[in-house]
Amino acid sequence: MEFIDRIFSTQSLFWFLSFLTILSALMVVTSKSPVYSVLYLILTFFCLSGHYIILNAQFLAFVNIIVYAGAIMVLFLFVIMFLNMKEDEAETSPTLIRTLATGTAIVLGVTLVLAFSTVKVAAFNPMAFDSQVGMVKNLGSVLFREYLLPFELASVLFLIAMVGAVMLGRREAGDRHF
Repeated sequence: MEFIDRIFSTQSLFWFLSFLTILSALMVVTSKSPVYSVLYLILTFFCLSGHYIILNAQFLAFVNIIVYAGAIMVLFLFVIMFLNMKEDEAETSPTLIRTLATGTAIVLGVTLVLAFSTVKVAAFNPMAFDSQVGMVKNLGSVLFREYLLPFELASVLFLIAMVGAVMLGRREAGDRHF
């Protein structure tokens, strides 16, 4: 029983999810097919949701799955299928793309090293740990008390955007159907 507890401990689950997240993120970048890249990105989002669950942020985990792995990735797949990209239609040279990617990776790496070198990590105090921080109840109370006005303004903005989309998509009598 102790062996099973050690295998399924939170730390081993964290390391497994971390390995799978990094592997799937690398596959997003190195995959030749854009459809496979999107599928690997969905796997990356699921692994990140697993990390959120380990951190006791269940609401954030489910929103990540619903919004990113669901809606955004369906949109990405739709755009990729709609564009019908073919490999022989590439207009830029592979050496230019590799050079730009290498330069971007070097700049990003230097930026990360400089950013992490100045970060001070606070000590963990187990007595001050609150396990209820990421729960939906606490998030809702903060959202509807401290951030009520921005929340309501965002809902009005979304309503206006939906009405505008319906008005733009509506056809007048006599319009041609394509």
